[in-house]
Amino acid sequence: MQVATYLKLSVAAALATIALKTGAWWLTDSVSLLSDALESLVNLAGAVFALAMVTVAAQPPDEDHPFGHHKAEYFSSGFEGVLIIAAALGIAAAAVHRWLNPQPLEALGLGLGLSVLSSVINGLLAWGMLRTARQHHSIALEADARHLFTDVWTSAGVVAGLLAVMATGWQWLDPLCALAVALNILREGASLVSRSAHGLMDHALEPEHLRAIEEVLHAQARRGPARFDHLATRRAGARRFADLHMHLPADWTLQRAAGLRNEVEQALTGAVPGLRASIQLLPVGVESQYAHGEPAPGGQEVPR
Repeated sequence: MQVATYLKLSVAAALATIALKTGAWWLTDSVSLLSDALESLVNLAGAVFALAMVTVAAQPPDEDHPFGHHKAEYFSSGFEGVLIIAAALGIAAAAVHRWLNPQPLEALGLGLGLSVLSSVINGLLAWGMLRTARQHHSIALEADARHLFTDVWTSAGVVAGLLAVMATGWQWLDPLCALAVALNILREGASLVSRSAHGLMDHALEPEHLRAIEEVLHAQARRGPARFDHLATRRAGARRFADLHMHLPADWTLQRAAGLRNEVEQALTGAVPGLRASIQLLPVGVESQYAHGEPAPGGQEVPR
């Protein structure tokens, strides 16, 4: 199943869980169930925005965006993180108000049943979304999946707290549980915002992908006569980029050098799915210089 399809399912699931959790809150007047329903509203807004950004990210490169639109997914992750933080603050405020003004809870059994049903829907969907996100390297889908998992754990905590209220009669456990929910989703929101910022700032490739690139270059360098250096990597959504220099003997023809470069690019693409490799050809002993005589970034030689 494709990324956009899962996000459409996420929108539908958010609508269903909003109805279930709002019904649970209306029946019980529980502030912790209200906090759970508010988080589902955030799920809906996040899923709609993620679907929009995934659609933008899938557009081909154009004159204004020659490297594509892949970073649009990071806006989705950051936006969802901000929404989660806002929801956490709202939940905390409601919990404090209820703590200061306790109210009796009603029809807890039916309300908890509706909450559990919504959690089952979210859990099954989040599991499938996370698997697809890893296959397609989609941070937007992964962010939405992790948010749904947070929602599942939130609901589990709410149910446990309300069961404790039913067993003990201690009404203060309800706002206490809501405060715990707020802290949990605040942590998740901060994590999503941080990951989004890293992506927008051209973060280097993941260690496992970097190791795969270096292994390809090491193998080629051992065969000779090529030497590689100035390896720099970055990632944008599902795409990975690598820039490097390949030094070859000065007496090689351009056709021969281009043929070896093509072989290396194919090997790199095979090692790291979605990689776009850009290899600059240079004669042995010649180094590329940036403006003002500054050397190219990432200037460590890839050893033989």
